[in-house]
Amino acid sequence: MSLTTDWTTRPETSADREGVYGVNAAAFETDAEAGLVDALREDPGAWLPGMSYVAEAPDGTIAAYALITRCHVDEAPALALAPVAVLPDHQRQGAGAAVVRAVLEAARARGERLVLVLGHPGYYPRFGFVRASEYAIRPAFEVPDEAMMALVLDGSATVASGTIRYPAAFGV
Repeated sequence: MSLTTDWTTRPETSADREGVYGVNAAAFETDAEAGLVDALREDPGAWLPGMSYVAEAPDGTIAAYALITRCHVDEAPALALAPVAVLPDHQRQGAGAAVVRAVLEAARARGERLVLVLGHPGYYPRFGFVRASEYAIRPAFEVPDEAMMALVLDGSATVASGTIRYPAAFGV
């Protein structure tokens, strides 16, 4: 497989819902993440219009997906990046990186300060994520320290510290 670097990324539209569900269902062992996206869409306190992005394959189908929703660090607003999904046929070709960069840029353009992700410590640092513990930010559940990461979007030296409060749909 060749690395494709010219992925078209854009905000999700209502016409993309079935494709988004399919990408999430195919990328993970169960359809739990696909259901999570649907549940987050129904939560007005979590869902942020324009923060759900897709990457299109050359044929126009959805190859990758990234979602950012509202969460909090104690009472301070923050963002949660989850899920990020890529169809198996398009993995390791740059689609995931393209859609993550696009949604992070959209968050930056909104004036958001902080994005949190629970993910693979070998993948997310390329986008600037560091251990959340460096900012004294922690989840309310046990995870390896290197897997809970934070990205300060505006370059400020300080952000709120405390415990991450996820939307109810995350079930944590």
